[in-house]
Amino acid sequence: MIMSAKTFQDKVAIITGSSVGIGKATAIELVKNGASVVLNGRNQERLTKAENEIKALGGKFLSVCCDVSVPEQAKSLVDKTIETFGKLDILINNAGVSMRGDFADLNPDVYKTVFDINLLGSVNPTIPAIPYIKKSHGSIVFVSSLAGIRGLPGNSAYCSSKMALRAIAESIRIEEAKSKIHVGLVLVGITEIEKGKTTIGADGSLITLKDRSNLNVQSVNSVARAILKNIRKRKFRTTLTGIGKLNAFMQSILPGLVEKVLILSIDKIRKRSE
Repeated sequence: MIMSAKTFQDKVAIITGSSVGIGKATAIELVKNGASVVLNGRNQERLTKAENEIKALGGKFLSVCCDVSVPEQAKSLVDKTIETFGKLDILINNAGVSMRGDFADLNPDVYKTVFDINLLGSVNPTIPAIPYIKKSHGSIVFVSSLAGIRGLPGNSAYCSSKMALRAIAESIRIEEAKSKIHVGLVLVGITEIEKGKTTIGADGSLITLKDRSNLNVQSVNSVARAILKNIRKRKFRTTLTGIGKLNAFMQSILPGLVEKVLILSIDKIRKRSE
């Protein structure tokens, strides 16, 4: 079922990690386009703020405070959606966490934390959602990163978790080819952040990220619009920013050159990701 210009009218969409950032911006865009949204996050205070923004738009919504890295809670998110709306058309797997630190310095628990949230946080809601997405011939979208194109210095756990999302998306596309569902993968670049956003340090502790307002970064609204376009066009992969597209192209034809450039630029990359 190819969706028309009214793609999102009366559709029901779950957006994980939608209390802040890209997830919240995507929920707002969906509501503006006629969808009912299911907000999700682990922090009730932030989730309540997101609810108020959706209310101000007059949007239909359900809010579920839960941790999608826990299978039972992720299933409950899907179950509550069906109980409330009776169907599910779109699942956007957006919940995620970043990290910083060279591989040799990492506490191994950093890998577990990052993979629990970035990988299992996408797997856990997707499995129970698939039967409903099949019924609606809807969409499953994985919000990945340009860091999922190749390994980057200081980001090994994050890069590998985002690379894994592509493998999952590709597998589902093949397995469900006859189901007429859409599987999308959106590779996002460095994006604006809200004050106080944290990342995981090498020892597992939380580090507050520096303000990015003086940098040339993507707005969360532009990313949200790209996610909606991916669904509307039923595309598989959407790679954002000119640099991102260039990186993907160069990695496919001249990976050795890309590696040399990264080695020469390692200090600049680390500073930009602070």
